[in-house]
Amino acid sequence: MILDLWLAILLSAVAVFVVSSVLHMLVPLHKSDYQALAEEDAVRAAMRAANVAPGTYMFPFCKEMKDLASAEMTEKYKQGPVGHMTILPNGPVSMGKCLVQWFILCVVISLFSGYAASIALDRGADWMLVFRSTFVSAFLAYGVSSATNSVWKGVAWIVTCKFLFDALLYALATAATFAWLWPAK
Repeated sequence: MILDLWLAILLSAVAVFVVSSVLHMLVPLHKSDYQALAEEDAVRAAMRAANVAPGTYMFPFCKEMKDLASAEMTEKYKQGPVGHMTILPNGPVSMGKCLVQWFILCVVISLFSGYAASIALDRGADWMLVFRSTFVSAFLAYGVSSATNSVWKGVAWIVTCKFLFDALLYALATAATFAWLWPAK
């Protein structure tokens, strides 16, 4: 039955893409998610001088978990700063590439939401059952993973709540599309 859902999968991905575009370009909801570094130019110059390569970093860095309790590491944590940092390759961010990857992710999430619903529901299932089952899986995929950033990386919970709100809207768009296009008996 998953092949019968191809249109719902693609259209729900398009719907989420449109909703996310509105949320991130027209609504100022996420404008306060990031802050500028104090002395940004000096920090960037120091990072260039240190030849920091693209990647994900944690500081202070501890190679072995057993060393976390050492006096040296404890002092580094007290002195600060403590954080996580992602360094991208030099040059402008390629929005086109990011948007293509985002759309592919939307298709994958819709595919799995549709697949999960097709396992549990038959053709001609009640629209509310279709809506609820696809809503739950889409919300989990779009939203719950953002909470790990608050748990493990110190992202402010208010930022995570905003992404959970986004996920709620994405899940509603996904569920509505599947409920509308669910195959009849």
